[in-house]
Amino acid sequence: MEEKSEQNRYKYAHLLLGKARHLILSARQKELAPIRISSRQAYILYFLYHLGHKATVAELAADSDREKNTISLQMTIMAKDGLVRKIQEVPKSRLLSYELTEKGIDAYNQSKNSKTEKAIMTTLSKEECEQLILLLEKIVKKAEKYQ
Repeated sequence: MEEKSEQNRYKYAHLLLGKARHLILSARQKELAPIRISSRQAYILYFLYHLGHKATVAELAADSDREKNTISLQMTIMAKDGLVRKIQEVPKSRLLSYELTEKGIDAYNQSKNSKTEKAIMTTLSKEECEQLILLLEKIVKKAEKYQ
């Protein structure tokens, strides 16, 4: 009976982790609605901004822990929205870079200070936050072994 209880505890922790992620992303999406970008776009704008405003899909994928095809699709959408511009590094080459446009920089600047994320995360004390970081890093490290 104890083993089943332990299994339920792990399942409950997993469900809570998923629920917290969903609710935080939902709150973030509401916050980003006025500037008309998604939370995924804000996430990529963050990395692109910190990579010197210009990067390849491979660089963005490596920094953001996303697959190249996922980043590539998102960059195509962001280019259509005018947030980034596609640059062919060498004529007739398949190597492409993406560069932030003025609109992309403005969107990044408007999105970089999330009030909802701060309000949610500051419910934890500094010590609790450090403990959460350690625990999540441990879970991520283990989960990466299954990728």
